[in-house]
Amino acid sequence: MELDFASIAPIDRYKFLTAVVVPRPIAWVTSINEAGLVNAAPFSFFNAMGSQPAIVALGIATRGKGVPKDSFRNIEHSGEFVVNVVTYAARDAMNRTAADFPPDASEVDAVGLETRPSVKVKPPRLALSPVNLECRKSTIVEVGRNRVLIGEILYAHIADEYYDAERGYVAAEKLDLIGRMHGRGWYARTTDLFETPRVNPDGSRV
Repeated sequence: MELDFASIAPIDRYKFLTAVVVPRPIAWVTSINEAGLVNAAPFSFFNAMGSQPAIVALGIATRGKGVPKDSFRNIEHSGEFVVNVVTYAARDAMNRTAADFPPDASEVDAVGLETRPSVKVKPPRLALSPVNLECRKSTIVEVGRNRVLIGEILYAHIADEYYDAERGYVAAEKLDLIGRMHGRGWYARTTDLFETPRVNPDGSRV
């Protein structure tokens, strides 16, 4: 089977991409609107894109009729946001914030999420998340109805039990993060791990 993306419907392109580009990490984004309400929403078109400087990218599609999502509108206005990682234990709370709340409602308040103040940006971070990345908007790339928002990480928080400061080592295997899979409600855990050593061109181990 071959698919010509120029000739298939947008929904079919979406279904295909979200089924084969897996698992996708989840950015549980907190932002603040002009009235000071804290918005929290998950995005799985997300990843880290570099370290010099450290940047992340969020793919934020428009709602129906081309209306920007609340998170995008907040970040475009304030220039600041926080990426909170999602653990297995936080899955239900994250899922609830994915609901279509009205713009004048705070998902943080509605779901009862505890927040903690950030250091370099105004949006707070979620206490339920063991890792929080404080970000500043760098640039926005618009392609069709896609908006790719690139942010620079200014400051990071990680729970002490997951970080060895002396070695600069993150115990990623203990974070129990989840990622998006195919369909509307399927996820994967990052606890099922295997290791494949890096090799030289001749196949010998590095």
